[in-house]
Amino acid sequence: MKYKNASDVLPVELLREVQKYVEGESLYIPRSNDRKKWGEGTGGRRFFLQRNEEIRTRFFHGISIDELAGEYSLSYETIRKIVYK
Repeated sequence: MKYKNASDVLPVELLREVQKYVEGESLYIPRSNDRKKWGEGTGGRRFFLQRNEEIRTRFFHGISIDELAGEYSLSYETIRKIVYK
């Protein structure tokens, strides 16, 4: 997190209002809640959801966890978590 001087980024009126509550101290201003979730911007989330659904489908059609782990280059435990989720 990078430090910024409030007088460099806030309008004078807003700075004076904030100084009524906090003066001479550090103040953390959290990000707004309108951030995208992980992978929504790049398509990564969709890719992994589709991959995991494919793994579950193949498992329930008789492909073993060991075979799936080899085909998808994932550990046995990762495949197990995907299919039993």
